[in-house]
Amino acid sequence: MKKIFSLMMVIVMLLMLPACKGCGGSDSSSGNNNENNAATQAAKPDEAETENSANQGGELEGAMTPGKLYFINLKDGEEPLIRGVRITGNRAGSTEFNAKDTKTENIRCIFELNEWIDFYPDTDLKYDMKVWILEHREDQSSYETTQYSDLMPGFVNYCGLYDYTDEDPESSWGSFYLNKDECKPGYYDFVFTYEGKPVAKLLTRFYEEEELGAKTDAELEKLMSGMNVK
Repeated sequence: MKKIFSLMMVIVMLLMLPACKGCGGSDSSSGNNNENNAATQAAKPDEAETENSANQGGELEGAMTPGKLYFINLKDGEEPLIRGVRITGNRAGSTEFNAKDTKTENIRCIFELNEWIDFYPDTDLKYDMKVWILEHREDQSSYETTQYSDLMPGFVNYCGLYDYTDEDPESSWGSFYLNKDECKPGYYDFVFTYEGKPVAKLLTRFYEEEELGAKTDAELEKLMSGMNVK
């Protein structure tokens, strides 16, 4: 009986071995998956870091046209609230360079830190408009749903736009500058909003103070046409 019992125990143990291997394999696979997931997360760059890496001043790959006004949430057949804009500065370019007509393309889009920048929009609106200045985002579609406030990521400044032309036909609608002690040279997005909703955006680039002042109009135009950012 003892021999029979021992033989039966051996048979039972042999039958259990494949099942044990299956459990062990599953646990091992789960452990490897967890390790791989952890490694993937560790290798994946932080979203904010990836987004702001576009703002380091170097030439970047991409398809956005500098100095072009892109309309946001504009439906088919709908007229844009801002038909065009002229943007000027007080540190670079001749009077002619800064006195271009309002338009949707080839808008001045390069500036220096600490340079006063003025806006002259072509619009029927009179007030409740703002320009938000943010570090350039790779995810441009996020501007459609962004809650615009001084708490949003990448926010550096904003400029209220008001129609003062009844008092002075040559008056700008608003002015601002980027403090060189608080902001770095690089790419920035101008986002135009009306009553808190985004209506248009423009790609720009800021240089170090006094980096553009000595350049000719032709050199400035070449800089603008050479920008290529996603």
